[in-house]
Parts: sequence; structure tokens; C-alpha cells
Amino acid sequence: MSKLVIVESPAKAKNIKGYLGKGYDVVASMGHVRDLPAARLSVDIENNFEPKYAIIKGKENFVSDLKKKADKAEYVYLATDPDREGEAISWHLANILDLKLTDKNRVTFNEITKSGVQKGMASPRAIDIDLVNAQQARRILDRLIGYKLSPFVSQKIRRGLSAGRVQSVALRLVVDREEEIRAFVPEEYWSIDAKFTNPPERKVFSATLVEDPEGNKLKLGKKNIDNKEMSDRILAELEGAEYTVKSVKKGSRKKSPTPPFITSTLQQEASRRLSFQARRTMKAAQELYEGVDVQGMGTMGLITYMRTDSLRISEEARAAGNDYIRKTYGEKYLPAKPRYFRTSGNAQDGHEAIRPSMPSLTPESVKASLTSDQYKIYKLVWERFIASLMESCQQETMKIEIEANGYLFNATGYTVKFDGFTALYEEKTDDAEKTAAEAPLPPMKEGDVLRLRSILGNQHFTQPPARYTEASLIKALEENGVGRPSTYVTITTTILSKEYVVREGKQFVPTELGEAVTKLLKDKLPNIVNVKYTSKMEDDLDKIDSGNTDYIEMIRLYYNDFEAPLEKAKAEMQGVKIKLTEEETDVVCDKCGRNMVVKVGRFGKFLACPGYPECKNTKPLIHKTKAKCPECGGDIIEKKTRKGTSFFGCSNYPKCNFMTWDFPSDEACPKCGKSLFRRKGNVLYCPDKEGCGFTKPAPRKK
Repeated sequence: MSKLVIVESPAKAKNIKGYLGKGYDVVASMGHVRDLPAARLSVDIENNFEPKYAIIKGKENFVSDLKKKADKAEYVYLATDPDREGEAISWHLANILDLKLTDKNRVTFNEITKSGVQKGMASPRAIDIDLVNAQQARRILDRLIGYKLSPFVSQKIRRGLSAGRVQSVALRLVVDREEEIRAFVPEEYWSIDAKFTNPPERKVFSATLVEDPEGNKLKLGKKNIDNKEMSDRILAELEGAEYTVKSVKKGSRKKSPTPPFITSTLQQEASRRLSFQARRTMKAAQELYEGVDVQGMGTMGLITYMRTDSLRISEEARAAGNDYIRKTYGEKYLPAKPRYFRTSGNAQDGHEAIRPSMPSLTPESVKASLTSDQYKIYKLVWERFIASLMESCQQETMKIEIEANGYLFNATGYTVKFDGFTALYEEKTDDAEKTAAEAPLPPMKEGDVLRLRSILGNQHFTQPPARYTEASLIKALEENGVGRPSTYVTITTTILSKEYVVREGKQFVPTELGEAVTKLLKDKLPNIVNVKYTSKMEDDLDKIDSGNTDYIEMIRLYYNDFEAPLEKAKAEMQGVKIKLTEEETDVVCDKCGRNMVVKVGRFGKFLACPGYPECKNTKPLIHKTKAKCPECGGDIIEKKTRKGTSFFGCSNYPKCNFMTWDFPSDEACPKCGKSLFRRKGNVLYCPDKEGCGFTKPAPRKK
């Protein structure tokens, strides 16, 4: 008889089987096997919110086979992911397989390496029912709120909409930011910027006017020099002035490394540095955690568990990282005292920060074994972790005050005395304004007379707050205590898929639909979109983990808070329908001649005549491109697979069967005149079957 080990993913099952060897049968549950059926509420509100779980559709045969394996096994180990969700999956499996909840059959792996798996198997424990209840409370509340709120929003605005405990708060943040941008009134201000040299030095450096002769401070970004007239007056008063160094202040500063990644910071940095969307980042991270075949070493997980908000790292990993730094950079790159990062108060400290499972494995040493995305994410994780252990960067600073006719200019700069962790890695920021004024300054002393190379008045306008990107929205959710590491991707994906927001470049812009949903909820159910209220709910739900809070009472408290305002809103809005502006197209109704509009129905978007009910004409919505079919000359239109993936085909189908996954361009082939298509590698090519063969690099997308 073998021992049965149940994990979540097939990749992990294969790798763990390799470490455990004979005597173990490792199978994958493919995530949850039991959940609340979507077709009904599935929560008995009158009976202490008892959930009505059922086997997920399509997994009945798997469960049947699993029961047979469990009956034959010597022992069953539940080795699902090391978080609340994984604990809940283990609990469901235990119930399905009739395992005792007091049995020590729950094992967790923070890293899928031989030592990590052996360590997990050596420390089995009973299922943590408090963790399970914490997950159940969230699942039940999400179902109650989503199941009752979504129909209300759909009835009042448009069929098929959704609203929820966390997604609606995320949407509100995007909508509120857009309202701030619209309300923003830019104000003009000017700066006086000069360039100097200090003969005989030839190096040119910059300085900015910071104080007038009356001692008034002029801070950039503040409305001090209001207009061109004021700027010109100051420039006139400085005409022919002598610029003298009034003071030279030297100092030093220390720049410390950022902590190793948690889920949110990994997603943010991958977005800023690699332009990865959160889903793409987490896919690569999941693969690195579950294990890849590394040349010369076999299959192993390269990073620790990637859903975490803890900054803790093991002393074993710290020692391995320090050893790499010592051998590669030298002892001086290690701080005198080990650096420990403090985890935020609402974080779950169940497992470590995201780090390489073997710090000695550099990105270059495993590059040949990884896909492009896996390599990029591993490089980020590895460099961030190693840098977090390294000595700080030591900088020598210099601040120069320059006087001319009573006006005071400032110039600042620094030089690196010791590079420390910056020899390996520095975090990118969202700040668009890069301070070029921080360049090293030439040698100067008090009393030096400088040579003016140029002086200009520069016009500026105050800027509105920036729109959220996926990275900055995740950061805002984290800072406000809304959502948890496992939910960030789902949140952003949902508001995009429901067309509440659209991407413009990297920015999230709310649609009219998204703004209508937010306004409705702000007016009628303000708590649902209240950031502080949702944050408090998250904190209260977190308390269930410790076992000090009754999860049923917690559900009752927040459900009662939600139900009364919802019933009131339904009564107040009976018969009311919020009308959105309809998107008019250039497609003419062939029955009455009106321009048709885009409507949304049960099966997605379609074209309808605005003359309804007099004219009930409808048509499929076809997205026509500017390209022509290379085989018959028909229009190339965008189509969708059943899973929603775009491909392109001829509008004359089925007479013409041309189709392609490549994106049609607006350009024509210079050799044969047919439309060019864009394929992987950013190449435009001619699809002509007669052998035209024209290709050229595609222009970069903006």
C-alpha cells in the first residue's frame, strides 16, 4: 500500500513525486473540488448562514477516483497550498474522503525543493479550522453580497453586471480619481533656471532660483512666480549680475535597499520594469514555485510561495544569501548587523517573503532552463532578495547656495562613496519627474565667482493626479487594507472584463458604465464602496484566523449591515432604470435607415435599431479591420473563440476560409499591394500564397 499525497496542481504533483519516490502516490486536485454552486444562493441565511457545498461540475469522476485511491492508501496527506484557500481545499477534501479532522494529515511546502518537501512531510499537523473558517467567512460573505447586489445593479443599469465586496471598492478608487482629474484646474507658474561653470572647471551644472531679495521662498510646484511678466521682471533684475557661491554644505546620506518581494510589490515592480500585467506575473511566479526542470539539477521549485504579504525570511535562506554576497562581492558588501524588515500590522505571517529557494542559483545559471517570462520574474525575485541582504549605498551630498543681486539659487548633487546594494539592484518608482539636478557637482568653495552660461524663465502648469495603472491600483488597495494577495489579480481582471474600466496604455480609465455603477452604489449602498469600511471588514475577517472571533457572528454582523440598505434601495428605486448613452455606429439599419447602436444582451454585444419598438431589427456586432483578405479581397473581421480569444478571418466565410491569429495592420505590401499582418517577433509580413515573401520590422506600439 502506498501513501496518497494530494496537492493542487499537476506540475507540483510531478515534482513532489520525484522527491518522495517509491511508496507515494501524488495526485493533483486542480484547485477546489467543492464549492458553493453558482446557480443558487447556496447559503441558508435562516440557519446560521450554513453553506450548501457541492462537488464542482465536471469533477465528479475525479472525486470518485480519488475516493478509491484514498480507500486503498495506507495514509492520506493533504498538501494543498500554504494559505487560507489551500487550508479550505484540504478541509473540503477531508470531508469528501471521510478523513478525521483531528488526524495529523495536513502538510505544507513553502518551497518545492527536496529539502522543502522533506521538511513539510516531517511536520504533519491537523487541519487548522480557524484558517478554514476565515476562508469560509470570506467566501460566504462574498456570495451573499455578490448574489444579492449584482441582480440589483443589473436591473437598474444593464443586464449581466456584477458588484462585490472588494471589486466595487477598487472600481470606486478608479472613478474617484477620474473625477479628481476632471475637476482639476491647472494653474500657471514659472521657474527661473540657470546653468553655470566654475572656471577653470568646464563641467556645466544647473541651479534653480529659490529665494527673492525679501527672503520669500520660491518652491518649484508652488504658485510663487505666477506669470511671464513676473518671470521677465526677475530676469531683468538679474541682468549683468555677478553670481557668487554663498555657501557650500557637504554631507552624507545612506540609501537602504527595499525589502524582498511580497505579492503586491512583485506585481507592481513587474508592471513598472517589465510592463507585465498582474496575471502574467503571477502565472510565471506560479510556474517557478511549482517547479521547472533545471539542467544538471533535475526538477525543482525556484522560488518560495508567491502569495504572501509577509517580509519574513528564514535564517537558512539569509545565510545562503550572505554566503553568495561574501563570495561574489566581498565582506564589505554585508552589513555589520543583519537587516530585518518589519511586516505590516495586517499581514498574514504564515510563510516567508517571495525569495529564491536556492540563493546560490543565479538567474544566468538557470536561464537556459526557463521561458522568457520565467527568467524575467526569477531575475527580479533573485536580485531583490540578494540586494535586501546587502550593505546600504553611501552617498556624499553637496548643496550650493549662489547669490546674485539679492536672489538666491540652489544647486544640489551627490557622488556615490560606496555603491552597496545598488551594485546589483534598485527599485523603479512611479514618479514621472526625474530629478536631473542630482548630478555630481564640480569642486566649489565659498566666494567663487561663477560663469553664467544661460538663464531662462520656464513656464509650468500644476498637474492633476495621475490615473491608476494596474500597479498603482494594487498598491492603493494594499495600502488601504482592501483585498489580499490572492485576490489582486481577480479584482483588476473583473473590473476590466465587465467593461467598468478600459486600458489606455497602462492607465485605467473608467467607462460610462463603470461610473454609473459606482454612482448607484455610492448613493444607495455607501458602505459597499467605502474604503475604510471595507478595510475594517478585512481586519475583522483576519481576526477569525486566531480563533478569537466567531465567524458566524462576523457574517451576521456584516450581512445585517448590508441587507437593510439594499432592501431600502430596492423600494426607493422600484421602476427606475438608469439610462446609459448608447454607442452609435455607422451601420445603417436595412429596415428603417437609422444608424444602429451597440446593445449588450445575454450573449454579449450586438447591433440594434434605436427605433425599437417600432423597428426591432438586430444584427451581430462585427469588428471590421482596415485589412483585406489576401485570398478573396473581402473584409478582415475580428472573431472570438469560445474562450474569448481574438482571431481574424474573412467576412466571406464560409465561401472563403482564410483565418489567422496574427494581427492585421493598416499597411499594404509594397511588392504586391496586399494587406500586411503582424506576427510574433514584431514583424510585418505579407500572407500572399503566391510567394511574395515581403517582411519588415513592425513599428513599435505606443
